[in-house]
Amino acid sequence: MVFGKGTPLLAGAVIAACVVLLGPSAPGDALFGRSQPVDAVKDVVSNRVMTWNLCNPCETSDVDRAAEIARYAPQVIGLQEACVRDVESIRDHLENLHGLVYHVEYGSVLRNWGRCGGAPWSPGGYGQALLSAAPMTDRVNVEYPDGGSEDRGYLAVTTTVGGRSVRVFNTHLAERRQEAVRAKQTGVLAAAVARHDRAIVIGDFNATPDAPELTPMWELAADADPQCHPAPGSCETTTDWQSKFDYVFLRDVARLDHRVRHSPYSDHDLLLADVG
Repeated sequence: MVFGKGTPLLAGAVIAACVVLLGPSAPGDALFGRSQPVDAVKDVVSNRVMTWNLCNPCETSDVDRAAEIARYAPQVIGLQEACVRDVESIRDHLENLHGLVYHVEYGSVLRNWGRCGGAPWSPGGYGQALLSAAPMTDRVNVEYPDGGSEDRGYLAVTTTVGGRSVRVFNTHLAERRQEAVRAKQTGVLAAAVARHDRAIVIGDFNATPDAPELTPMWELAADADPQCHPAPGSCETTTDWQSKFDYVFLRDVARLDHRVRHSPYSDHDLLLADVG
């Protein structure tokens, strides 16, 4: 290729045009520093809580899971059937892709290679997790004395929702057709909840609202849906098999709004509640 006398001038013009279009390249600039969040969310909804059973094992991308959460930007998120590695990945995607920063506490109740991968001699942790935009304190992780066909438990923390301190519980009860086991688990959970004047209890209870084993919870707290009662057909379903298994129970916490949002990434819907 042959360059004429005007080549330096032409090159300078091209460089100048690039600077105008792309901006300066000083250290820390977006072009050469960290990438900007995609579809960044300015802030979380400070009085919104959410519960979601992730479905495990399921072939689902953590990028997609994070996008589902970011769509509603809750202050507190309770996850069940959660692998530690997946939760770490979801948290990173929430921050890097959506500008949402969360603290995380884990409530693993077993280590399972089949569900969570890892080395056969060091499988990944599996159980519950809580993400909160505010710091969490006084973490308690309890494994139920009898988990049924699989170890189960609850995770509890103190954090801030709607500008007020509240105790938050996240649980996953024994699988369907294990009513007697769930009854014992609910007794353990209800005793812990009863020690707190204000509490939010979220999770997958694997039981419909009229199930006898949920009676201790109904005696302590109300569903975030004012139309939902321990009676058949009074509550919106939260699973692909058209049952309500997922709950946001409120103890001395005002209920303002609730919604169930179907997700293609799990066999459970996202359940959200705005509280006062």
